[in-house]
Amino acid sequence: MPPVFSHGDLRLYLLSLLDESPRHGYDLMQALTERTGGTYSPSAGTIYPRLAKLEDEGLVTKTVDGRKTIYEITDAGRDELSARRHDLDGIQAGLADSIRLIADEVRGSVRAAMKSLQADLAAAANLDHETATRPTPPENPRAEARAQAQRADAAIAEFRANVKADLRSHIARDGDVTASTVDDLVAALTRAREEVLRTLRG
Repeated sequence: MPPVFSHGDLRLYLLSLLDESPRHGYDLMQALTERTGGTYSPSAGTIYPRLAKLEDEGLVTKTVDGRKTIYEITDAGRDELSARRHDLDGIQAGLADSIRLIADEVRGSVRAAMKSLQADLAAAANLDHETATRPTPPENPRAEARAQAQRADAAIAEFRANVKADLRSHIARDGDVTASTVDDLVAALTRAREEVLRTLRG
């Protein structure tokens, strides 16, 4: 299900893309993926029936160029686009919001990955130093603890990324995030941390 386009929006946005220039179906699919920042990658089964409907309504025409079918907007299509300019502005604003959310997620993921990498490098350097200066038993409890801690770090990072992605997708679909929802999330995380501390302390 598209994360940005509600009922009828995709049809209008296809007209706007064709108003920029004639395009073939695959080009339209690529343009939609790019314009939505990768949040929506339509299939041929989604795009071509809508193009056929637009053709039936006299809003686009198609011509065959070799193995490609080129679609072009008609004057009637431009009239419809002009009449619904306000709706199109709203769609484009929604796309911009979605892309901003993706950019924020990417920046956060990069920062988290860099911190995790720095911690891993520091731990590896410390372990190498200890190994070089002191014989390591066949089974080193501290090394095992570090390895398990790294597993925990990875699991926490994955959880964080998944929750942020879920929130991003929810907001992109015009979903609401209430204060009580965030309060419940904070409370659940606090309980989880307390449980981990109890387990560590035995």
